[in-house]
Amino acid sequence: MAKDLPAVDHRVSTDEEGVHTAWDNGIDPVQRIEPGDVVEFTCRDATNGQIGPDSTVEDLAELDLEEIHPLTGPLAVEGARPGDVLQIELLDVEHRGWGYTLVLPGEAELGLLADEFPEPALHVWDLDGDVARFVNDIEVPVASFPGIVGVAPAEEGEHGTFPPRPPGGNLDIKHLTADSTVYLPIAVKDALFSIGDCHAAQGDGEVCGTGIEAPMSVTCRFDLRSDLTIDRPQFETDRPFTPTGRDQRMFGTSGIDEDLYTASEKAVRSMVSHLHDERDLTREEAYILCSAAVDLKLNQVVNAPHWTVSAYLPESIFPEALQRQP
Repeated sequence: MAKDLPAVDHRVSTDEEGVHTAWDNGIDPVQRIEPGDVVEFTCRDATNGQIGPDSTVEDLAELDLEEIHPLTGPLAVEGARPGDVLQIELLDVEHRGWGYTLVLPGEAELGLLADEFPEPALHVWDLDGDVARFVNDIEVPVASFPGIVGVAPAEEGEHGTFPPRPPGGNLDIKHLTADSTVYLPIAVKDALFSIGDCHAAQGDGEVCGTGIEAPMSVTCRFDLRSDLTIDRPQFETDRPFTPTGRDQRMFGTSGIDEDLYTASEKAVRSMVSHLHDERDLTREEAYILCSAAVDLKLNQVVNAPHWTVSAYLPESIFPEALQRQP
């Protein structure tokens, strides 16, 4: 939790007027703020309340996909003009004690290995402070962040929330935690900022289609930067780049292919097999854990036409007795 938080100037709740499920520069702002103001957002979970702490996998059959990615906002920033940059300091991100990771095949076709996991799956996580509890005494460190931060696009009409865009959106950058700063190119007057899709943890790649999705509150400070010119999101962060915040032992699986997406599939497929064969997880549990805690890393793109992507599994999430030793 961030310390010494400044006073909150505005609060934006998730009442019906403060929630939308598409990007649209025609949506009226729910709040107007001045540069320098601090705003606390309440964010719904990614299914807009359709999944709760007591949900089971059977509930996934009833999901309304039109309700996915409820965003809190939009927020109008006085003086914001196209060509300016909106600076967002993420001051605090707080979960509510629970979250979930789901595998959603069929119409949604979410996930890197969607064809290999045709049945839905769900794990509801107990978020105990800084720890997310999985099966077999596996504990994933909590590092909460908003998956979606963005401003309205210049193009008129409704635009889906799944693809990220130059003005931001569904970035899913897991290091945008408290004490990070995001810079977004402003495309329309007043910027029209929205936020949502919060995650308690996520592996780089979010390979099954979801991280640890959770309702949260996010506190931000906003400023305008006319001295910057950018055309895509930029950010600053000092978050740890390993779960423990220090160098630690990893187990890795690699994928090599002429296509980066296929190389990623191969790396994750091998990691799922490893977790199933050697770590006593079902394949569905392994896939979910990969999405919550395994990082995909681009190892090289110079040995054309063969690219290398590896999946990194931190040993620290396992009970000490089950960790592989050097």
